[in-house]
Amino acid sequence: MLLITQLKVSINIQDGDLNKIIAKKIQVNLNEIIDFSIIRRSIDARKKDDILFVYNLKVKAENEAKILSKRIRNVEQYIEKKAVKDYSNTTFEKNKKIAVIGFGPAGMFSALKLASYGINITVFERGEEVDKRIESIKRFEETGVLNTESNIQFGEGGAGTYSDGKLTNRKKDIRGKWLFEEFVKAGAPEEILYVHNPHIGTDKLVNVVRSIREKIINYGSVIKFNSKVSNIEQSDKGFKLTINNKVEYFDYVILAIGHSSRDTIEMLYKNKVDIQAKPFAVGLRIEHQQLMINKSQFGPNYNNKRLGAAEYKLTHQTTNKKGVYTFCMCPGGYVVPSSSEEGMLAVNGMSEYLRDNVNANSALLVTVDKHDFLSNHPLAGIEFQRNLERKAYVLGGSNYHAPIQTVDDFIKNKITNKLGSVIPSYSIGYKFANLQSLFSNKINDAFIEALPKMGNKLRGFNQKDAILTGVESRSSSPVRITRNSDSLESINYPNLYPTGEGAGYAGGIVSAAIDGIRVAEIIMKRLEL
Repeated sequence: MLLITQLKVSINIQDGDLNKIIAKKIQVNLNEIIDFSIIRRSIDARKKDDILFVYNLKVKAENEAKILSKRIRNVEQYIEKKAVKDYSNTTFEKNKKIAVIGFGPAGMFSALKLASYGINITVFERGEEVDKRIESIKRFEETGVLNTESNIQFGEGGAGTYSDGKLTNRKKDIRGKWLFEEFVKAGAPEEILYVHNPHIGTDKLVNVVRSIREKIINYGSVIKFNSKVSNIEQSDKGFKLTINNKVEYFDYVILAIGHSSRDTIEMLYKNKVDIQAKPFAVGLRIEHQQLMINKSQFGPNYNNKRLGAAEYKLTHQTTNKKGVYTFCMCPGGYVVPSSSEEGMLAVNGMSEYLRDNVNANSALLVTVDKHDFLSNHPLAGIEFQRNLERKAYVLGGSNYHAPIQTVDDFIKNKITNKLGSVIPSYSIGYKFANLQSLFSNKINDAFIEALPKMGNKLRGFNQKDAILTGVESRSSSPVRITRNSDSLESINYPNLYPTGEGAGYAGGIVSAAIDGIRVAEIIMKRLEL
């Protein structure tokens, strides 16, 4: 097999029609190409009038040794990467009871990994299965009545189900290949295996998580929804879990609670599980017309369907040493109500697979730490989040309407009184407000400095009538549930495995899922006979 890297091709050539270009690259006749597959496809948009796809390809051809002897640039022998360990012929201890708390990406894939090798587990998810969860979210959007146990934060699939389904992974962990293959088996688009910035979309994720749930159950494990774990204590039987006022005992507990499970984190702290505060980020959602983003990123090729909806990622380091950046950019998406506690307002972003809504949105965040919390308490970041969300709730009218403001009015520190070209997509409703009242002067100054700088990098980003919506407070966990770097157990609660975003060890669907898989592998190793 051959590996071809950095093969630049016109965006108008279909993936299946690369044979001729491959043959020319490796200097053979077309009939000498036996087969090829795409490893990776990215976009080179540096020249707006000549945007290219850049491919890494695995190619099977005749006389490969002869081809390699020509020493063609970016052509080398393909070496299969190390695979995830196969436990098919391993025998495991069967009498240990394992609980997984939370059924977001970390809990879901730790459960799938264990169940797929015949290790039965019990999953407890405080929210509803995805179909009922959809109904609860719709009811909230239509009536403003919040289900605090099943919403955009809680329920089957976790918060990631109501996002863009972005599958970015910067760590290049070998477990990622297995993870992505499982997504595809569950119904995700096959293109996620090779495109540069893969996504599934909320509309497809709903079916994917349902399929994974059914697979885990078919392996013989149990998943219990509407099952809130209200207490975790060590006992002579391992762990004593209180679920909906009933007690069950387990030997191992995988804690995959997600970063919005504030009550669970408070319970763990009360029970003396070691928890530390960590820096995170807060801010606003910024919303533009997707057409403007497409034109800024793709120039004259802005309407080429093969490019899809354009994305961006922007950063700025301020003079007062604050990091400002965009996060969870949702092309052709919506700003969504993401509250999980009554009397508090949080927003997030989501896109469907086609990314074909009028607006694009992204979190616009600034980093915060103990200096912003004005406290060294381990849970100070949680209280900082809650204070922001309480203020946003009141600012929006105390009815889960979101406070909004144009970029120009935010910079001028005045309440917006009319909209421009960008119409807010937030579903429940909105109220004009001055979003500067949410934050400290230091945070506001960071945004005001960053906006024009980001506009220099992406034309139109700081346009006057772009819409800011408050408040984006759930970008990552404000705590870290400390664990041993080798065993991945809590440093003072043996056999408790904090994992994923809620424990402070991940920052997205892929990294959370991979962390869950790592924990599952540790437990499998302990159960080997």
